[in-house]
Amino acid sequence: MSLFSTLLAIASTAILVALILYVLFGQITVRKLRNNPETKDKLGIEFISGGDIINVAQALALPTFIARKLKDSPLSALHANYDVLKKHTNKFDQILGTIFYVLLMSSSLSLAFLMLLNTLGVLE
Repeated sequence: MSLFSTLLAIASTAILVALILYVLFGQITVRKLRNNPETKDKLGIEFISGGDIINVAQALALPTFIARKLKDSPLSALHANYDVLKKHTNKFDQILGTIFYVLLMSSSLSLAFLMLLNTLGVLE
């Protein structure tokens, strides 16, 4: 088995786990936030169905100073409101969102990087 195949299998498994966490985070946390009148309009703009799940996870996973900077930017409507989310989520929701977001972003970037290295012929 080649190095590329092994790395591809690891990254693909991580994507699969991230997608399972996506569904769990959406059902456990974001559904609760959608039903709350205070948080309903604070989840960011949803360009595709389920995009607010990623917005909420991003707001919970990013460091506080970055999340607050996004809140004060001219494009703040695109992002979930960190302060409101922090007030209406518990520690489990925050940890689940952080794990989901970090796993999704790292595995997606690693798959893209693997494709680039394979295209360049580095992993032959």
